[in-house]
Order: sequence, then structure tokens, then C-alpha cells
Amino acid sequence: MGLWIKKDVGNGAFLALWQMEEDEVFFTENLDLQEVEQAELAPLKGRRRLEWLASRWLVHEMLLGHGYEDRVPVLKDEFGKPHLWGTPFHLSFSHSHEVVAVILAKKPTGIDIQRLVPKIEVLAHKFLRPEELASLQPATRLEHLHVYWGAKEALFKAHGRRQLDFRQHILMEPFDYQPVGSTTGRVCKDDFDARFDVFFEKMDEYVLVWCV
Repeated sequence: MGLWIKKDVGNGAFLALWQMEEDEVFFTENLDLQEVEQAELAPLKGRRRLEWLASRWLVHEMLLGHGYEDRVPVLKDEFGKPHLWGTPFHLSFSHSHEVVAVILAKKPTGIDIQRLVPKIEVLAHKFLRPEELASLQPATRLEHLHVYWGAKEALFKAHGRRQLDFRQHILMEPFDYQPVGSTTGRVCKDDFDARFDVFFEKMDEYVLVWCV
């Protein structure tokens, strides 16, 4: 299927989804990887390799529309956060099953995509605060839980410094679930305190969440 969705989502951000149907050779023949990227890819096996390659390919495809004819390598800082050095864009990516999601933005950003699975219920108490749990409704509980989880994952990536507790340091403004919606989130730890706009959308059996 390849490119599934590519769109401008406002706030100086744009995102895209790629549905992986290609084999590894498609990506390795079309990606000019730097030595540091090759070293990062080398220990990965199976689907993790495809996810890694597809995310870099999708970044390249997105940048082509913004005047970057030559591929910009995706490099990581000391915390493991990916960066597009030499561009004005912040970057985040996610993957779930056969789908890869990428967001580029002029401000700190994060993205998460999750396939709906019932087992998220057993984890709810580990990442939701009491006021967040109280906003869940029986009819939409599964979808709502995935939005909360995806939002906290996206905020974790936007922060990019690791060592965050999802309950203690990532705070969501409680919201009513709908298939397409928005809320706000806050990351607060030590001397870091930032608020983000959070957007979410249910797409077939997936929930996509991003923040800027």
C-alpha cells in the first residue's frame, strides 16, 4: 500500500502514515544511509528492521515536498531522541503492526499510533491519574484508554529526555472521547514545565495521537 495518509495538521506540523508492504531491499536500495545510521540498523532483526527503514524512508518522502531533494539523515542525540540536523523541523515517529507514522513540526512534537487491543485495560492504573480514569465512559472505554496512552507516549517523545513517570510527570486535561478530537497535556518534571496541544483520531482499527 505504501503511503496511506499525508497531511498538514496545522501549528506548523505535518504528518504521514506508511503501510508497510515492501521488503527490506526496497528501502536499502533507495536510502543512502550514513555510516552512523548503518551502525544503528545493523543489530536490528526482522520487523524492527523494516520499521526502522520505513520510518526513514517516510521522513525522506515528506521532506521532498519541502525543498530537500537530498536525503537528510535521521540522527539521535545523547538521550536517543531523533533529530533532522540542519533543518528547522522537530521529528517524531511511531509504529504499530504494519503501520509507521511520522510527524515533522517547527516546534517540539511527538506522535504515537496504536492498534486497538483489549489488553491495554490491565495497564490503565499504571499510566492514568484518578481524574483521568474518572473521565472514561463504558461505551468508549477501549478507544479512550488508547488515546490517553498515545497522548502520554507522544508527550514523552516531545520531551525527549527519558526518565518520565507517565502518572507523575505527564498530566492530561481530562476530556470526553470522540473519534476525532483534541485536548491539552503537560509535561512537568524538575525545571521542565511545558504545555502541549494534543490531537487524536481513530482510523480503522488504529488510534493516532500527536502533540505540538
